[in-house]
Amino acid sequence: MKQKMGYRWLLRDRMADHEWWKTTELAPALAERGIVMSPAQIYRLVTHTPERLSLPVLAALCDVFDCTPNDLIEVHEIDVSRRSTGTETVGDVTAIRAGTRPRRARITDT
Repeated sequence: MKQKMGYRWLLRDRMADHEWWKTTELAPALAERGIVMSPAQIYRLVTHTPERLSLPVLAALCDVFDCTPNDLIEVHEIDVSRRSTGTETVGDVTAIRAGTRPRRARITDT
């Protein structure tokens, strides 16, 4: 069984702990720490899981919320041995469809 590491981004949870419900509330706190980001960048940072994150931004977030990186990132294992890709062959597709035909629609006046 192969294992792959996955992670969950918890910035939205940390914001909720501080009762910050809008992404715009994060901009002034980051700007005080020298991190200037556009509203669109902050929105993506909060609402999406980042694939890359600079250390100054991570350090500023930890300072803003008085937490550690472990409070912002939850790491877990993903079992990839039985993962479906949707590309498996089923066999002869025409044999599957031969027995299944749609029923003719019947329109009646009520």
